[in-house]
Amino acid sequence: MILAELEIYHSRPIAPTRRVSIGHAVLPVEDSPGFGGMLLGGIVARYSKFLDPDLIEELEVLSYQVEQGQRIPQPRLRHRLQTDRVGLLRSVHRLERLPNNRLHLNFEEKHEAPPQFVLAAVYSAGKLEPGVRGDVMKVIRRAIGWQGDVTNDDVLLGHLSSSYSRYALSSSSQADPLAWALEVVGLDPEAELPDEKTLRKRIRSQLRDAHPDVTGDHEDAADRIAELTEARRILLT
Repeated sequence: MILAELEIYHSRPIAPTRRVSIGHAVLPVEDSPGFGGMLLGGIVARYSKFLDPDLIEELEVLSYQVEQGQRIPQPRLRHRLQTDRVGLLRSVHRLERLPNNRLHLNFEEKHEAPPQFVLAAVYSAGKLEPGVRGDVMKVIRRAIGWQGDVTNDDVLLGHLSSSYSRYALSSSSQADPLAWALEVVGLDPEAELPDEKTLRKRIRSQLRDAHPDVTGDHEDAADRIAELTEARRILLT
């Protein structure tokens, strides 16, 4: 299942002009930064490590400029953003959910264009509504210069999402999302899985109990609701 997707058009490595254009984008940001934010951060983590070190500082500055909605002079990172796609190559990056319920970053491997991919991710974040743009840019800045294992989805997504309890699952949840979800709703992972009606009723009850009007603690309530929301997604989708 595709959760987020970004289509990028870019010049060939040997082309005399360095260009990038953003194509079709599916970047959901519900429960900010959303799966869209995770995909953009994943792209930056995967490809920023290949940038000239002298460009990393420029990339960080660019992220703040885009976040604030400033007009961006071109070119940036030695590449020009444009709308025309004639003569450009096409690459698509996706965040997917695998049949075993794990998240997977599916990067385009046919073409290598690190600066263009990174720029497209940052510029795409700039197109988001101001209310969520900041959260997505925080993920992107955590991704800049990532030197960890980009082939291990759990490690990379865990790093990117560590500030967001909605996405930052515990190590046990990465290993076995279903067991983690059952534990969150207070069920024994070793016992028989209840039917959907029972699960929905139990989760609704726990969401009501977690409401800040009941707990009196808004911060703890937010974390608990985020956990229950993620558990519901795992158990009922």
